[in-house]
Amino acid sequence: MAARPERRRGAPGHVAAPPPTWPQADAPRVPRRVPSPPQPCGPDPNMAAPSGRRNGGGARLWAALLLAAAALRPAEAVSEPTTVAFDVRPGGVVHSFSQNVGPGDKYTCAFTYASQGGTNEKWQMSLGTSEDHQHFTCTIWRPQGKSYLYFTQFKAEVRGAEIEYGMAYSKAAFERESDVPLKSEEFEVTKTAVSHRPGAFKAELSKLVIVAKASRSEL
Repeated sequence: MAARPERRRGAPGHVAAPPPTWPQADAPRVPRRVPSPPQPCGPDPNMAAPSGRRNGGGARLWAALLLAAAALRPAEAVSEPTTVAFDVRPGGVVHSFSQNVGPGDKYTCAFTYASQGGTNEKWQMSLGTSEDHQHFTCTIWRPQGKSYLYFTQFKAEVRGAEIEYGMAYSKAAFERESDVPLKSEEFEVTKTAVSHRPGAFKAELSKLVIVAKASRSEL
């Protein structure tokens, strides 16, 4: 039986059809993807602004930048910072610790609290002013991160200024751990203080941050 001749592709009598092409005018257009702008880092300064207050964009930006610096590196946040260590003492008795900052000690930050359980803990209060002395920061925290005391109450209060941003944390950043803020219903921010809300505060506190601006009487 004679072998059937093999038919090769491209042999005479066979024409390969070219792939279809789109006319230039009718070619489908693939939407060009525009990258999203980078999102700013750090907490939103509106998240814990005093109730009923709205600040200008410049003040919000300044507060956010100053807050981020104060929360991460208190010693570099503002000019001429002052950091003082103090003991937070349990026992259920109300204690208070305060420091002054600014020309003529024009600003005061005071931390008042009551706690139970455990033993004394070393905390720190860091204060500083902006270069024009119109803003100041007060950061109160436990450098080792989370406090193991049971707080029954707390208040961080400023004098000589009005609060533009305030935040409270159940856990402070330490090594690879990040700050853990309290739930908004656990505390309140007014023009002069960041304090617990009775009945809603769950007794955990490790850090407080305040950014304040000179009050009108001080301008």
